[in-house]
Amino acid sequence: MSTGNFRLLHTMIRVRDLDASLDFYTRLLGMRLLRRKDYPDGKFTLAFVGYGEEEDHTVIELTHNWGREEPYDIGSGFGHLALGVPDIYKACDELAANKVKITRAPGPMKHGTTVIAFVEDPDGYKIELIEKK
Repeated sequence: MSTGNFRLLHTMIRVRDLDASLDFYTRLLGMRLLRRKDYPDGKFTLAFVGYGEEEDHTVIELTHNWGREEPYDIGSGFGHLALGVPDIYKACDELAANKVKITRAPGPMKHGTTVIAFVEDPDGYKIELIEKK
């Protein structure tokens, strides 16, 4: 089997409050809502967000199961999503001003020089910010 034409399309995460998640990923992280569709028979909504079109960019699928009140168990297998940002200190200041939880302040990673930070989305998913100038 040739894998030369394979491409990562999206990562799916389950979210409890779709509006809060869309606000976080679009307004605060600058992604665009690419498409959104309700599935009334299945009682769920799918929303796809990203920095570019799905034809040539990897995106995030936000899955909202209607009526879910309790938080999802993120588990120990999931690590984080990573985003490249040009000014990590400014990004963290702006996110903190919008009440986003910063779980690791910006600074060089342990045993390296890459500047990173970690924040949490409304459901507690970890987002690593990596400074890319």
